[in-house]
Amino acid sequence: MKRITIDPITRLEGHGKIEIFLTESGDVENVYFQVPELRGFEKFCEGRPVEELSMIVTKICGVCPGCHHMASGKAIDGVFGLTPPPTGRKIRELFYMAHFIHSHIAHFYALAAPDFVLGPNADPAERNILGVIAKVGKEVGLEVIKQRRLAQEIQASLGGHQTHVVLNIPGGVRKGVTEEQRDQFLTIGKGFVDFAKFSLQLFRDVVLSNNDYVNLILEGPYNLKIHSMGLVDKNNHVNFYDGKVRVVDTEGKELYKYKPTEYLDYVSERVEPWSYLKFPFLKKIGWKGFVEGQDSGVYHATPLSRLNVADGMATPLANEAYQEMYKTFGGKPVHATLAMHWARLIELLYAAEHFNQLVKDPDITGKELREMPKEIVGEGIGIVEAQRGTLTHHYWTDSRGLVKKVNIIVGTTNNHAAICMSLKKAAQHLIRSGVSVDQGILNQIEMAFRAYDPCFSCATHSLPGQMPLVVNFRDPEGKIMRSVRRD
Repeated sequence: MKRITIDPITRLEGHGKIEIFLTESGDVENVYFQVPELRGFEKFCEGRPVEELSMIVTKICGVCPGCHHMASGKAIDGVFGLTPPPTGRKIRELFYMAHFIHSHIAHFYALAAPDFVLGPNADPAERNILGVIAKVGKEVGLEVIKQRRLAQEIQASLGGHQTHVVLNIPGGVRKGVTEEQRDQFLTIGKGFVDFAKFSLQLFRDVVLSNNDYVNLILEGPYNLKIHSMGLVDKNNHVNFYDGKVRVVDTEGKELYKYKPTEYLDYVSERVEPWSYLKFPFLKKIGWKGFVEGQDSGVYHATPLSRLNVADGMATPLANEAYQEMYKTFGGKPVHATLAMHWARLIELLYAAEHFNQLVKDPDITGKELREMPKEIVGEGIGIVEAQRGTLTHHYWTDSRGLVKKVNIIVGTTNNHAAICMSLKKAAQHLIRSGVSVDQGILNQIEMAFRAYDPCFSCATHSLPGQMPLVVNFRDPEGKIMRSVRRD
């Protein structure tokens, strides 16, 4: 049996490899997506004072620190039985919109755009952010860098640092927003909206006006019919920070809608021996394997999933873009994996608009920043939408607030089974008997996971049962006398 290995896979956060096994005739028999790194954050959070966790978990990932900070802050609120006052909550959300803006800009322009602007078969030396800038113009490249920098600076202004965030404390936030900051944010916020509108138009001009790309999205190997998950507000509109988790089936009908505190009734996890990354599935359906369709327990939690589960966007321009996308596809839900890039840009516009709404809210410069802790409940759950999907932090503590147990389900963890299935479908479509496998084909296979914007640094927390281990005992000359294995 022949094997093709893509190692390392490119344009992602973390480490991973793809193992493709071929039959004797050259067709794809199976594909394994392996995450070989181990992070272990769930374990070494144990024993720490729970109020420290919102600062510790930002170290999980340099791209997603704000997501973990927000989910952790909400879980810590739960441990102390607290509800932040309106000003504290809105400052958290203001920070979070800036976090979404910087991350979505980074993914679209640096990680996804090279495949569309330069083409999936372009020379790898040119198929990168510098190649994109050379194609679309230096002015566009400078604007990309500027808008992402401004979003990062706002995070640092509110959170103390754009990566090592210290904004959240039990019951609220450390500091408020001044009138001077509000005036500055108003100017920057207008630029965010303009840039998001420009990015959507660029997508229309470069991708949607190109028949080859449209056919790749609609007719190519990038289609996976599974359930969708995401947070929604009381109007069933997309909400990144708060709300209930909604799951719709492959036809768009609501399966479940539950409070964050109820997540264990709906989501379970399993492990496979070939990856350090777990596989969540819908508990009430059960694990049926890596299969798609209405009866499968597999779901995804992505920007496209969030739009699939929602009835619209909560801001006007983003809602127009939302309606445009589903009209183009002829209805919802959409199962075209590469449409995640389009959905991500709609979310960029929503984050920009909502940032402006929050800046203009009179509460944003209020003085009541937190509710003081009075008791320790001992358990707290925080769920937010990370850029890469629904993110859950669940903490258990003792009566002194020392952490006994942590469970973290990251967006990429939610999408793990879907990523594996998407890679296999792409490989089976692109690699067949008689086909010469070149770097262009391998890149098109990578495009299947790249659409998910995966973050494996975030996602690998627990071991798959036990850690593989080989111990060799050598004599003074270095010869192996005995080996002990644990696989």
